[in-house]
Amino acid sequence: MRKRLLFLLLVFSMIFVVIVGAIVYYNFVRGDKYSQKVLSQNNYESITVPFKRGNIYDCNGSILATSNKVYNLVLEPKNILSSEKVERATREALNKYFGITDSEMNDYLRDSESWYKVVRKKLTYDEVKDYQAFIKSGEGGLVSGVRLQDEYVRSYPNNELACHMLGFVVSGNEGIGGIEGSYNSYLNGQNGRTYSYLGANYNLQKSLETPVDGDSLVTTIDTETQRIVQKNCEEFMAEMGAKNMSVLVMNPKNCEILALYNSHQFDPNNAYSMVPTKYQFKDALGMSDEAFKSMADAMDDEEKLKALNDLWRNFVISDSFEPGSTFKPFTISGALEDGVITGDESFYCDGIQHIADYDIKCHNVYGHGMLNVSQALEYSCNDCLMQIAALEGSSIFDKYQVLFGFGQKTNIDISGEASDEDLYSMIYHEDTLNPVELATSSFGQGVTVTMMQLGTAFCSVINGGYYYQPHVVKQILDSDGNIVESYDKILVRRTISNDTSDKMKQILKEVVEEGTGKKAIVEGYEIGGKTGTAEKLPRGNGKYILSFIGFSPVSDPQVVIYCVVDEPGADDQSSSGAGTILFNKIAEDLLPYMNIYKTGDATESDGIGMDEVATPVFEGEAPEISVAGSTPEENQSDQPTTEEGEGEESEGEGDGTESDDTSEGN
Repeated sequence: MRKRLLFLLLVFSMIFVVIVGAIVYYNFVRGDKYSQKVLSQNNYESITVPFKRGNIYDCNGSILATSNKVYNLVLEPKNILSSEKVERATREALNKYFGITDSEMNDYLRDSESWYKVVRKKLTYDEVKDYQAFIKSGEGGLVSGVRLQDEYVRSYPNNELACHMLGFVVSGNEGIGGIEGSYNSYLNGQNGRTYSYLGANYNLQKSLETPVDGDSLVTTIDTETQRIVQKNCEEFMAEMGAKNMSVLVMNPKNCEILALYNSHQFDPNNAYSMVPTKYQFKDALGMSDEAFKSMADAMDDEEKLKALNDLWRNFVISDSFEPGSTFKPFTISGALEDGVITGDESFYCDGIQHIADYDIKCHNVYGHGMLNVSQALEYSCNDCLMQIAALEGSSIFDKYQVLFGFGQKTNIDISGEASDEDLYSMIYHEDTLNPVELATSSFGQGVTVTMMQLGTAFCSVINGGYYYQPHVVKQILDSDGNIVESYDKILVRRTISNDTSDKMKQILKEVVEEGTGKKAIVEGYEIGGKTGTAEKLPRGNGKYILSFIGFSPVSDPQVVIYCVVDEPGADDQSSSGAGTILFNKIAEDLLPYMNIYKTGDATESDGIGMDEVATPVFEGEAPEISVAGSTPEENQSDQPTTEEGEGEESEGEGDGTESDDTSEGN
């Protein structure tokens, strides 16, 4: 037993001596080598390899947004200083291809134990291609401790074109607004990683976990259509001027968005530039960009952010206003569809309707006399529309408001639309459609809508009664170009019958050829549409929103163009016809581009329409609140009346979508 115990003691003693010897050897003899290995693994095993964010294409395959590869120049001082020959060769290469001086290199190499130092960021391919060729040729065999780390930068080749529809991207590949924001999860992919370790000969070995690139989007946007809209709006802005111009172009057969424009654009490549916000500051008028930059630098962050948010805001989707006469087609459509009228009736306009305690006037104070249903819309007669709405009653009237999508989201697939709760308060419903509210709502006063709501609803009036969900994305492609998802027509509901739709198309054609829409005529084309004029709150301030929504050809509508001009630069805004004139300019260029053939006999308008002098709607005192969702304070003015010009109704911005102005239709 003693011999066995002695033997075990000797064995354990020998093991202990070996362990102590190994510790001493690896710490003092080979410690530097293992420190190098540990350090390299600590620094390299977590290096991210970025994914490429997906592209955004227009309907013809042109790139609207893409991510371009750039390179960060990374140095490894520990490796560069491994020998004098390596250091000398590396210094020479960096000086030749990247202009890094000896002085700069001395600074970079000061931390001799570092394995990761970024010295140049976002280098383009042109800036690195010669260095890459030099390394691959073998001439740079001694160069060590230098690598190019991939990165991607979002790029918009067309600059500000369609900026409000596209949105932009901030650091971290986070989409803001528009398509970039709504489809952020599709466009983004998944980062990969590079794992590095030292091999048996202490050379750095690497393994790669491949990144997954994001999906790409094929949109309904037509770049040339967008250019046509932008060009004409810019020319019109230079000629007449306005607070804002917005245009929505849609395919009525499926509610695809072909173009969406708001004036005061920004460049998504430099979305945080304050220069495009200059229009918001009266003190900046006539100021050079450089001078304005100095002024903007003095603003606090809150002021800058407010100005930028106003610039980025998408009027077409986010802002509500009273539609005015452009709402009348929906009143008549509902009455025809429900059999309240047949279209053969006539109504007498004496210039005024006494309803409850108020006298509500037509724009023609002397009255239009006897008008049939078509003429009521041609002449934009408030009196006749009030009589038709009275026949419908609040229940039927509200039924069609809901069917046409007013007071609710369109669910357009780009960000910026208000909630259903907020939009619900923007119109009067059956329980609040008292006689006065019903009367004024019939011709677009008191109700508030967005351009997207009205444009989508109008498409259903002329396409046979099919209400489609508006959309801007029609295909999602993976990184190999395979179709992941495809969107076409998303039918939500029927609004009216084909028969009612056909009747409305012919009535709307007469509005252009014989009524208030004459300024929209394009020679040889069949065009239908409706005008709108809106006095903004507070009443009596002389500020209006002018609009026109039209389509062509009447027999088989291929395109809807909706133009809204906020506060046109005219002495008499209400009779300027700005919305109709802008439509005419855009249609003259767009219809031939879209290969829409001339099928009509209408001759080009001589510019003389059926414009009327603005006239108060209410005779005497007006209601304390005349717009759904507004407050008495917003309705206050020295002349608490709503006026109408051009034989059209007024329209303006509602208060439910962060707009400063609220307007009322006539």
